[in-house]
Amino acid sequence: MLIVLLIKYVKRRKPEKPTPSREITTWSGLYRFSKAEIENAINFQNERKSLGRGSAGHVYKGILPSGQAVAIKHINKSNMSDSFTREVEGLSRVRHPNLVCLFGYCIEGGEQYLVYEYCPAGNLAQHLLRKDSGLTWDRRVKILRDCALALRYLHHFIDGCIVHRDIKLTNILLTENLEPKLSDFGLAKMLGMEESKVFTDVRGTIGYMDPEYMSNAKLTCASDIYSFGIVALQLLSGQKVIELDLDARDQLTRKAKDVSMGKRPLSDFEDPRLNGNLNRADFECILQVAVFSVAKSSKDRPTIDTVFEEMDKAWKNTLGDMCKQCYSTLV
Repeated sequence: MLIVLLIKYVKRRKPEKPTPSREITTWSGLYRFSKAEIENAINFQNERKSLGRGSAGHVYKGILPSGQAVAIKHINKSNMSDSFTREVEGLSRVRHPNLVCLFGYCIEGGEQYLVYEYCPAGNLAQHLLRKDSGLTWDRRVKILRDCALALRYLHHFIDGCIVHRDIKLTNILLTENLEPKLSDFGLAKMLGMEESKVFTDVRGTIGYMDPEYMSNAKLTCASDIYSFGIVALQLLSGQKVIELDLDARDQLTRKAKDVSMGKRPLSDFEDPRLNGNLNRADFECILQVAVFSVAKSSKDRPTIDTVFEEMDKAWKNTLGDMCKQCYSTLV
């Protein structure tokens, strides 16, 4: 009788829900934070600092017990996914010096968080679009070169091409030394080894989005090339993607194409804040690459390998110019 009652008790007894582990997971190498740790980091010393909104959620600055600053993304309810852990596992394997590093995550109480490295200098838009921008020519070339390097890593990822889908000034974060890091992989999509394109929901940022992708929802690596081309044009000119107070002929892509075809002088596209302190041969080369990158048809755009090769050449030339200037000051 006692045995029968014991069996019934065991069957009726509900298994306890396991408490979420806060240790490093074996499958990702990431730290699993508790919700309490996340909230303590965000509300460090009773200060709550918002860093803005990304494609998938609100981003806050957090301070860990060690004193390390981090960026914590609280995933929007509409963006929450049952495959969150699988997606995090995928992100954990994406590692490059010019990509924002993912440190950990949190799944608890119906909430999802991602914890990234913190870039103290903000984003590229905050530096380029202000009136007193101090971004020198060599810094702009270095940013383009490093972003192209990061994009080449994504497009040649071992498991298949990763399309970022939302490359823009605000998604290029800067370290204290103004080293660029691509961020916000909320819209990133991986194409399988056998796929050159995939049909998906059209998402991104107006002005930076590939027009071909917008019209047919066909996502390819060339979609990122278009967005990179827009960023390159902005770094050359200092212009916004769309200037409401300018005529059509002076809008970013239209003016770039006219200048590249010789219909207007090169000086028309130079950011006046550079005061002519640039290598015009490299400026023209980058302009041509950028114009090809924003071609309406994806077939007419260069590959990321070609883009990186040209950006790397420009950077090496810039380093040479800097060395000559240093030598002349010493003589």
